[in-house]
Formats: sequence, structure tokens, C-alpha cells
Amino acid sequence: MDTENLFGISQEDLMGTLVEIGINLLIAVVIFIIGMRLAKFFSKMVAKILEKRDSDKGLITFMKGLVSGLIKVLTIVTVFSQLGIEMTSFIAILGAAGLAIGMAFSGTLSNLAGGVMILIFKPFKVGDYVQCQGESGTVKEIQIFHTVMTTPDNKTIIVPNGPLYNGNITNYSMQPTRRVDFTFGFSYGEDFKLARDTVLQIVSAHDKVFKDPAPFVKLGNLGDSSVDLTVRVWCNKEDYWDIFFDINEAVYQKFEEIEGISMPFPQMDVHVDGGLKDPAAN
Repeated sequence: MDTENLFGISQEDLMGTLVEIGINLLIAVVIFIIGMRLAKFFSKMVAKILEKRDSDKGLITFMKGLVSGLIKVLTIVTVFSQLGIEMTSFIAILGAAGLAIGMAFSGTLSNLAGGVMILIFKPFKVGDYVQCQGESGTVKEIQIFHTVMTTPDNKTIIVPNGPLYNGNITNYSMQPTRRVDFTFGFSYGEDFKLARDTVLQIVSAHDKVFKDPAPFVKLGNLGDSSVDLTVRVWCNKEDYWDIFFDINEAVYQKFEEIEGISMPFPQMDVHVDGGLKDPAAN
């Protein structure tokens, strides 16, 4: 085969070029494989170092993803260089397309910035129960671009970090104590003092309710069908739901047992005017 006439290059030079391309391609593949493994290795190493220093779990997840991403980008750039792609031209192309790329990834960059701000100012940490962006759940991971939460019924919620940090965040776990609020109603005409003392006795007897601040039981509202007692007690945050359900059940059972206190129900009095005349009689 006369390669010199076909390609304008001798057979020896063509074989040399193909061998060189093959070697460069092989080296590029090796670099890519090693780079991906190094990304995995160093991300795990960073995670172990931070774990030994008892760093926040959110920071560990964030740094693990960041280190892995940076090494992967460096690996790809090295592979391109090995294949003979001029990086100056490549960078120039990226620079020319920078505005379009920036606009396309503006949301992603906002999420990255939001993740950094969350880790710096720590409005919540992994394990906290929070309400944000119309969702509530326990924080499981704070990743580079989003935060992962799970709901009490074990659904997974993924919230972008940008809107999350820029919106309102309610953290139910940040303070060591919480207040439990109740409203208990009883019918008009019943013994108010008996109802108030009964509820106060129930909440004070609960072993997880704080004695200081003392339980609060006062007349809170005169409703359409009931007289309402406003009840407020303080407890450790982990005891909130135990107290909520225990006291609701105890008050209902006690009101059913005691004479002089009845649970209200919506009712309406209808009065018929007997003086109405039949229009057809005229």
C-alpha cells in the first residue's frame, strides 16, 4: 500500500504517528482511571480526618464532595492535555462561553454559595428537625448543592441550598427545651375552678414536665360552644411528643370521669317564630 501517495506520508511515519497516538490514548485512559480512584481515595481520607476531629457531619459531607469534584476536574484537564488538546484554546472557548454558562448555572452556583453559608453560619446541623421551604424533616446530609431531609413517615426531601439559606428556617432542635401548648374546652355552666384545677393537677403530675417554669393554666377564650383553657408547659425537646399525647389522653379521660365537667360539642339553637302567616291565605 502506497501511503505516501494516499496520505502524503511514508508508511514508517504513519506507523510512528499511529503508535504515538495509541500510546497517548493509553496514557490518557490510565490517567483517567487513576484520577477517578484518587478522587475517591482523597475524599474518603478528608472525611476520616474530619471525623477524627469531631467535625460537623454536614461539613464532612460537603468537603468530601468538594475534594472529589476538584480532583475529577483536574483529571479531565490532564487527560485533555495528554491527548494533545491545547488547553489555551480550550480555556479561550470556555471564556467566550462563560456568560452563557454562568447564566445557565446561576441556580447551581447559588446552591453552592448557599451550602457554604449554611456550613459557616450553621442555622442547623445534621440531626436537627427543621422546617424550611414549606417542608419539615430531620436533616440527614448537607451536600454541596442541596440538603437531604427525611420526614417522620420516612420520605426523603431534597431541598436546594440556595433557596433554603435565603428563606425562613425554623429549627426545632437548636434549643434544649421546648414549650408544649394545649387548649382544653369545657361546656358553659360547668365548674371552671374544678376544670382548671383538674388540668393543673394532671400536667403537674407528669414526670417529664418542668416544675420551673411552672405549668400555666388560665382561661384563654370564651368560644361559641365552649370555655377554653390555655395550657402551657415546658420540657426537654426530646420529650415534646410524649407529653403532648400523654396529657391529651389524660385530660380527656379525667373529664369523662368527673361530674361537673363535660366536653363541649358544636351546637346551634334554632327558634321558630310561630307568628308567621301563609302568604297564600291572603
